[in-house]
Parts: sequence; C-alpha cells; structure tokens
Amino acid sequence: MDNSGKEKEAIQLMADADKKVKSSGSFLGGMFGGGPHKVEEACEMYCRAANMFKMAKNWSAAGNAFCKAARLHMQMQNKHDCATSFIDAGNAYKKSDPNEAIKCLNAAIDIYTDMGRFTIAAKHHISIAEIYESELVDIEKAIAHYEQAADYYKGEESNSSANKCLLKVGAYCAQLEQYQKAIEIYEQVGANTMDNPLLKYSAKEYFFKASLCHFIVDELNAKIAVEKYEEMFPAFSDSRECKLLKKLLEAHEEQNSEAFTEAVKEFDSISRLDQWHTTLLLRIKKTIQGDEGDLK
Repeated sequence: MDNSGKEKEAIQLMADADKKVKSSGSFLGGMFGGGPHKVEEACEMYCRAANMFKMAKNWSAAGNAFCKAARLHMQMQNKHDCATSFIDAGNAYKKSDPNEAIKCLNAAIDIYTDMGRFTIAAKHHISIAEIYESELVDIEKAIAHYEQAADYYKGEESNSSANKCLLKVGAYCAQLEQYQKAIEIYEQVGANTMDNPLLKYSAKEYFFKASLCHFIVDELNAKIAVEKYEEMFPAFSDSRECKLLKKLLEAHEEQNSEAFTEAVKEFDSISRLDQWHTTLLLRIKKTIQGDEGDLK
C-alpha cells in the first residue's frame, strides 16, 4: 500500500500546527483569547501527523512530531501526556536513531520519577538498556540502566522484576571479568529465590554460576563457595550442577584437562550448556597447565 500521500498530508499538518503555536503566543492571539485552546489543537495535530509519518515509515519525522507534542504538553503542565508523547517519540526513533530514542526515553523517565511512578520508569530503563545491548553495543551503559531499573523495582517491592534485571547485570559482569560483582549478584538472587516454592528450582542455577565465577578467580575459593551453598541450600548438593563442579574441582586439582573436558561433555549431553557457561568453563580450563583451550 502506497502511503506517500500520508507523508504529504503529515507535512502539511505539521506546518498548520506550527502556525497555530505561533499565533497562540502572538499579541492578537492573547488579546482575543483562545491561546491555550490553540496549543491543545496544535498538540493534537502533531500527534496525528506523527501517526501519518509512522504509516509512511518515516520514523525520524514521526519522532520529531511526537517530541513537539511532548513539549507543548509540558508547557500546559500535562505531565502524564508529556511523558506518553516522549515514549511514543522514543519508540519511533528506535527504528532510525537509537541515540535520539534514548534522549526521549530519559526525558519520560525524569517525568515519571518526578511523579513517583517508579515501576514505569524502571520499565523504560530496561528499554534503554536493550538499545545499548543490541543497537549501540555499549555493555557498560546497558549494565547501568539494568541496575537503575533493579533499584526502582526493589523500592516498589517488585522483587521478581528486580531479580531479572540483576541477572542481566550478573551475566554481563562475568563476561567483562568483573567476577566479584557477578558473584554478589548471583548469591543475592540465589538467596532470594531458594525460599520461594515457585522459584527455588532456579536457585541451583544461580549458585552454579556464582561457583564458576569463584572458580576462575581461585580454585580454593570455589571449593569453599560450593560448601557454603550446600549448607545454605541442601537441595544444591543433589543437583547435577553441584556434582559437575566437584568433578571439575577434582580435575583441576590434578591438572587433568581430559577429565575436565569429559565431565563437561557428560553434563552437556543431558543439559545443554549455553554460550555464557561455555565461555566461563573455557576460561577455567585454560588455567590447567598444557591445556589446548577447547572443550572438544
């Protein structure tokens, strides 16, 4: 379907809205009233134009139109509508200009936090983190936004949402070799979930990840950590993850890379290890003398 006509219509609508805004602030406009009413009308026109630009897939123009509507809403002290327009602008810019999208989402977050709407602010911090992950590939900044989202969720007692954000942070910290921070997160989330009947099955996974991070730093630390997790969470002792860790610790102590690889293969044949686990296991295996550095 050809939407080029929509784009022309939108451009005309933007021009008409700009005129309305100018006349609302003019001397005659002020004398004969209708200033605020004209601003409201202009706001509506910008939003209609933005939606036409979206139909024409002109995302930058749509983002710009929503931003103009947001500024007018702010002028009229309509905070909620202003934030909504900034979110609409951010969603449009996501498809054309990630940096502009982040600016708009941050503007909305400022309004929501000012209004005490921390759960919504957290949700949009996650959106920004995802842009940094996939579009701009700036993991440090993605981590910062996931952490901020987790803080807001915790403050609102949304612990399960906070944990999801923290697990993202933990995974990235381990990849960036910030092991101590990753360990603290996995231990915290593990402790939070092990007493919850619906979530306790996941706790063994978090203690497993914490143990792998310990293992890379120091073998003795890993041994002590595994014992501590078994005490904290007895179900961990019977898990395949715990049995694998004990085999790996034994192989590492004997500097036996074949036994190490065999233990990993055996575990992987039943429970597939993802890229994150494989990366960490390879880092541990490389500390065995004379190792070739693969898990085949």
